Amino acid sequence: MIWISDKWEDYEVLDASDGERLERWGKYILVRPDPQIIWNTPHNAPQWKRYDARYLRSNTGGGRWSEHSLPERWQIRYRDYLTFHVKPMNFKHTGVFPEQAANWDFIRETVASAGRPVRVLNLFAYSGGATLAAAAGGAEVFHVDASKGMVAWAKENAVASGLADRPIHWIVDDCGKFVQREIRRGRRYDGIIMDPPSYGRGPGGEIWKMETSFFPFLQEVGKLLTDDPLFVIINSYTTGLAPSAVAYASDVVFGGNYGGRTAAGELGLPVRSSGLILPCGATGRWTR
Repeated sequence: MIWISDKWEDYEVLDASDGERLERWGKYILVRPDPQIIWNTPHNAPQWKRYDARYLRSNTGGGRWSEHSLPERWQIRYRDYLTFHVKPMNFKHTGVFPEQAANWDFIRETVASAGRPVRVLNLFAYSGGATLAAAAGGAEVFHVDASKGMVAWAKENAVASGLADRPIHWIVDDCGKFVQREIRRGRRYDGIIMDPPSYGRGPGGEIWKMETSFFPFLQEVGKLLTDDPLFVIINSYTTGLAPSAVAYASDVVFGGNYGGRTAAGELGLPVRSSGLILPCGATGRWTR
């Protein structure tokens, strides 16, 4: 299964070839590396010759933006309910993952159609796309990320989206420690969203590795669901991790306790020049 994020107007993949994607972010054209693009096709799109910035990887790790003619930051809008601040960052990122739009729509629509108050927890919440989608649907949202700068960025996106007055709790914390405190407090959630890293370190030097840390973490997160939960969404950009593996782990934890099932799939972005769908990570959506 593939969920295609094809409702953008301010973003599009113009072309994809030879390990790079050619993208339009509003009125700016970027070239960024993408390891999924293992094919090489002619660079017929004229924007290959007149882009605004290109991210070049270094042979020693990391990389840099070259031929940089971008403002410090600018805005792009998704449909009629989300606005994001975009800026070129280290490690090729811009602060927005456009393929997640398919999940944003699912979250907003599921919350809005619940017909009751909904509380959502967003872990490893980054710049807040899923948080704002849940808030736009009418949920009370707990947004948790260990980076103070990313939480501040998410707040700015909330203001830009006209959602600053919604009941969003902005929390700078280690997600694992936060989950343990929530279990002790007895607070429960109707929906949980997470985008755990492939590798990371906690505030006390704890090492997070997706292959060994994820499932125990998932078991703890399962203790935070209400008796009548709506969904759990798990995103992963870990290389080699199949969507079906994410779904199986989700079904063991959430399906085992609540029934329902996890739909496994990839997120994808349409490529204008070729019509192909560019795969962009694994997602599991558990629902009852």
